[in-house]
Amino acid sequence: MLFNSLTFLGFFAVVSVLYYLVPHGWRWPLLLITSCYFYFTFQPEYLLLLAYAAAVAYGGGCLLAGRQGSRSGRMVLACGIGAELGSLVVFKYFDFLAGSMEQLSRPFASVTLPRLHLVLPVGLSFFTFSCVSYLIDVHRGRIATERHPGRLAVYVSFFPKLLAGPIERAGPFLAQLAVPVGFDADRVASGLQLMLCGLCKKVVIADRLAVFVDAGFRAPAFQSPVTLLIATYFYAFQIYCDFSGYSDIAIGAARVLGFDLMENFRRPYLARSVPEFWTRRWHLSLMAWWRDYLYIPMGGSRVSTSRRYLNVLVVYLVSGLWHGANWTFVIWGGLNGCYQIARTALGAAPGRVARILRLPACLGIALSMLLTFHLIAFAFIFFRAASLADAVTVISRIGTALPRLGALARSYPWSGEFALSVGLIAGLLVAEAIDERVGIAGWLSRRPIALRWGTYYGLIAMLLVFGVWGLNKFVYMQF
Repeated sequence: MLFNSLTFLGFFAVVSVLYYLVPHGWRWPLLLITSCYFYFTFQPEYLLLLAYAAAVAYGGGCLLAGRQGSRSGRMVLACGIGAELGSLVVFKYFDFLAGSMEQLSRPFASVTLPRLHLVLPVGLSFFTFSCVSYLIDVHRGRIATERHPGRLAVYVSFFPKLLAGPIERAGPFLAQLAVPVGFDADRVASGLQLMLCGLCKKVVIADRLAVFVDAGFRAPAFQSPVTLLIATYFYAFQIYCDFSGYSDIAIGAARVLGFDLMENFRRPYLARSVPEFWTRRWHLSLMAWWRDYLYIPMGGSRVSTSRRYLNVLVVYLVSGLWHGANWTFVIWGGLNGCYQIARTALGAAPGRVARILRLPACLGIALSMLLTFHLIAFAFIFFRAASLADAVTVISRIGTALPRLGALARSYPWSGEFALSVGLIAGLLVAEAIDERVGIAGWLSRRPIALRWGTYYGLIAMLLVFGVWGLNKFVYMQF
């Protein structure tokens, strides 16, 4: 039951109506049942895995009560985290680790290790991290143990965030679940508007760009350099519109039901540096998770410079591996870690260079954004490529063709679909630049009703006229 399907829209409408009709005490069972049904429509057999994750979190939280900071508490925490991450290792990394060990041992001995060939459960990484953060927060004394197993199960399985986040923390969510909320027309309208924007990002932009991206990264050795360059640029916008579109729908749906989830994206391609991109604009819930549960426990920035750089690199390497059991993701994470370290080491040097060259402030900002975008887009080649060999092929074919790119571009079969895609990307960037300055949602809410509803009907018209309704899965559902 994908977010970009009529089935989901019907399901969500029924859940929303029932949610406000039933008494507050019946709302958590309604959310639990509907969330389980939502997950059941994808992989019925793995509903047991979701129940296992929730049961481990509940049992671990109960055992941690009164043991915060003690040796026994640390042992319970370690066992709970191990039990949660164990399923992630088995389903996501077992075959990858087996293959990597075979390759490492090849110079010394011929070893063949067994494979499980398991299908990766959708949303596994996301609900596993939700459970782990709950256990750590209980152990640290940041939140109290949730004694109600049903409410904790709702936190783990809440259907808007279940498959691809945001990775919400237990404290704020459980507090909201405990408070009765009445129907608020303004809040519901705001949530529906956000869902509409997210659906437009996914169906109108991301799925349209996917056609060009798939054409480039499918057997890249046989594609023209222009096709590969277009695929590289378009993928940066495809994955953004796809994932931020999912997040908008998830946050909007939760808002309709009275929940405020974490912000996940904040106009990332307006970032002026890679650190700004990752810490303040892209996948904010995951980056906050790494900061609180990995970077700071390793010492964060309260250590020597060399150790701080190592901490940063470890976080990004682990983040890459979290995204997928493939060396391409590890290299993608390592590249972004190196970007981060390099920018930190440079300090104020870029600003001094701009002053020496006497660049206008607006030109300096534009160049910083352009450089940041290209660094991120280059790293995304490894994120999208099926293998390291494919990633190297894409990079080498584009690089060697740069001197003759103009001649190659003249022979490329430019189409109206390409022009429409570029126009949609340009419209997105303009809208986000305006949103950065004035906040479009707030600004629009203060405009006359004709302008507001004209905008909403315009977005609906875009869905109907330009939407690619192929029911394509969201990219981050594979992680």
